[in-house]
Amino acid sequence: MQTKLPLLITTGEPAGIGMDVVLILADEGKLQDFNRPIWVTADSTAMQKRADMLVKAGVLQSCPLWKTVHLDIVANNFLEQMSQQTLDDHNNDNAFILLNTPCAEPVVCGQINIRNSVMVAKQLDIAHQLASNKTVAAIVTGPLQKSALIDAEIKLLDGTMFSGHTEFFMQQSGRDKVVMMLANQAMKVALVTTHLALKDIPAAINADNVRQTVQIVIDDMREKFGLTQPRILVCGLNPHAGEGGHLGVEEIEIINPVLREFIDAGVDISEAMPADTLFTPRHLANCDAVIAMYHDQGLPVLKSHGFGDTVNLTLGLPYIRTSVDHGTALDLAGRGGASATSLYQALLMANEMADKSLINRPLV
Repeated sequence: MQTKLPLLITTGEPAGIGMDVVLILADEGKLQDFNRPIWVTADSTAMQKRADMLVKAGVLQSCPLWKTVHLDIVANNFLEQMSQQTLDDHNNDNAFILLNTPCAEPVVCGQINIRNSVMVAKQLDIAHQLASNKTVAAIVTGPLQKSALIDAEIKLLDGTMFSGHTEFFMQQSGRDKVVMMLANQAMKVALVTTHLALKDIPAAINADNVRQTVQIVIDDMREKFGLTQPRILVCGLNPHAGEGGHLGVEEIEIINPVLREFIDAGVDISEAMPADTLFTPRHLANCDAVIAMYHDQGLPVLKSHGFGDTVNLTLGLPYIRTSVDHGTALDLAGRGGASATSLYQALLMANEMADKSLINRPLV
């Protein structure tokens, strides 16, 4: 196991189910499925208390074993402390290594405490640094409560209020654009635009946006999925991909000219296709990824083929990041009823990508 870099799980909001789902997988022995060390960021006292609660509630058979590493995160030199000894100490008796990330105040299940939001942000900072330095193979993020970080006035690198995992990692990595991809066993779907009102989407479909999205998808399919010649299908914006201009001209004037640049460069990519026929078994059987123009063009189809198995990926980062597809579920924390399926699928995807990735080679 020591020959592979760890997967790092950030448990996110401590009042939610982030710790619960880690403990459930540990109790079921599923954290050993990846043949890698599993590292987890959480408050060690809160983790022990949560485990005791879940044992008492009958959710866990017994309290899983883990090794706690106390990092001097205040001094921000925790990378130097992650010595080989930490890896060597990992064995099958420990379900995971806990990187203690202390909360400011005691955690109460289901009750957001904005004084603990600094700890939530610190988890992401630790994850970014460990992934950037290739100490871990991938980041798997648990759910956080964006409103709590905003109320705590946690800011992104550019000084704006915290708006989510994606923006945090993008700015910390110095990237101008990243791409949201959702994936399950049936298909992988990347988006040119994400959370925009339908009326605002056409203005966002410009040549630069389409070109950057396609390039990021190509690069990550090669570098993180190990596909030397990925096969990509692209949805048109309009019904019937514009019907030759009768139902819209974005395909003729914007999308296809960009796609032909990639085709001429030897990329295996389609011109804009009608979405109602692209998402059929005949076409999906011959592609590695689909690029959709907007959120509800691609994601309803994907989720209809495996909602519980769907994983959120951020493409365009210098490291692998996957995420659960659920929220903090404050009402379930410490009480039982939380499902660890999404975390398990996110770990499976991160592990598969890490095994195939070209980016996890040691730094020279």
